[in-house]
Amino acid sequence: MKKRLSSYLGALAAGAALLTVTACGGNATATPAAETSTITVEHAQGSTANVPVNPEKVFTFDLGVLDTMDALGVEPAGVPEAAYPDALKKYSDAKYTKIGSLKEPDFEAVSAGDPDLIIISGRTAGAYEELSKIAPTIDLSIDAAKPMGSFKEQAGKLGTIFNKSGEVEEKLAAVDTTVADTKAKAATAGKGLIVLTSGGEVTAYGAGSRFGIIHDVLGVPTAADVKSEGSHGEAISFEYIKQANPDLLYVINRDTAIGTEGAANPILDNELVQSTNAARNGKVINLDPAGWYIVGYGLNNVKAMVDAVAGSVA
Repeated sequence: MKKRLSSYLGALAAGAALLTVTACGGNATATPAAETSTITVEHAQGSTANVPVNPEKVFTFDLGVLDTMDALGVEPAGVPEAAYPDALKKYSDAKYTKIGSLKEPDFEAVSAGDPDLIIISGRTAGAYEELSKIAPTIDLSIDAAKPMGSFKEQAGKLGTIFNKSGEVEEKLAAVDTTVADTKAKAATAGKGLIVLTSGGEVTAYGAGSRFGIIHDVLGVPTAADVKSEGSHGEAISFEYIKQANPDLLYVINRDTAIGTEGAANPILDNELVQSTNAARNGKVINLDPAGWYIVGYGLNNVKAMVDAVAGSVA
């Protein structure tokens, strides 16, 4: 599990030859200015890695991290094969080394690419040991139990690694403002239910889940006691949705996210769902599938996620 960060970015002089930097998420010790600068980063594997500051060749398997790098103007060298959303479509170009899929690294391609830093997350967490043999590797998974705090820790670490701390703080402050405004409006906007559609099945997600930011951070009250654990949801029926009778129904279409289905929400077009308050009042909110299911927590994408919920409670 991730170690909780104690503070935002800071620097403490510890003598003429040594500089210690504390990033959101862990302590980072830099070498004297005359040498190549490195920092020690604590990460989700419960360990640390010595990481170069401003690494020239970065491989990332996490699209949320990629989204943050993109927001900061930092170019990766290697990315996974994926169904990239429009905002990140350029990374499908062959100029970026393809290093495997979102779940399975291509170890030969990674090794041949000789990266200075490898960044992984939940989908590739199991490959940590093997990847660490190739290059410094850090696991920047988001903790679903504290999504926004975990995201800020992740962004803070990336800001330190790429010397972009000021830009990270500025962007996070803007998100915080929108979050506060949204939370104030959500309190009286009615109860919400989050569902994921996939291959004709429907799964509900509640507080503390991978999409729990809607309840946990943005303050939308829950319409049902969803039985889920961590990032996993609860398989439900249309009758469940009718009984929960949400005022706000947030829908994520996994099939669209992974490129196997073009229609928005075909299986939700039925009488049971249409009888809910959400459907009757035009409050079935189709969230951006790729942004919510594939990308997740990145500096640009989190803003888009928050904005989508803000629009639903306005």
